[in-house]
Amino acid sequence: MFSAAKYIMNSDPAARSIWEVILTYSGFHALAYYRVSHWLYRHHRYLLAALVAHLGKQMTQVEIHPGAKIGQHVFIDHGTGVVIGETAVVGDYVTILHGVTLGSRRVVDGKRHPQVHDHVFIGAKAMLLGNIEIGSFAKIGAGSVVINDVLSNTTVVGNPGAQVQQRKFHTVGKNI
Repeated sequence: MFSAAKYIMNSDPAARSIWEVILTYSGFHALAYYRVSHWLYRHHRYLLAALVAHLGKQMTQVEIHPGAKIGQHVFIDHGTGVVIGETAVVGDYVTILHGVTLGSRRVVDGKRHPQVHDHVFIGAKAMLLGNIEIGSFAKIGAGSVVINDVLSNTTVVGNPGAQVQQRKFHTVGKNI
């Protein structure tokens, strides 16, 4: 818990203390509810998992399906309106801003939500739809609608999402 809060402290210049993050950040709370509901889901306690996820949604306005797979040090900033679907996979050190949807494009069995690799930044109200992959260190611009795979180290903007930049190298540091 403290590790995740410390990561948020390093990622958000508005965070003044670790206690502020732990006590007031809805994205931090949403991920805590998710971790409990995901554990229940993995142990085939589907109804209880759904109830915990529903409570988390009511408390935080962030909806994360208990079946989603979310890595470590994910930062959901100003989380209101974030939706993460059942088969979505989110890697480590990912930043997700408010209103983001990791959703499906059609009702099908199996994998139907995005896979987001490590160190990705997803701007406000972006929609990543379908069984697509977002490569490591990619940046998705605010309001973008992404329905195709995104290469690593690439910036995507617009509707439909279009690649505007591919960086040859990445730097390690704050995920901004």
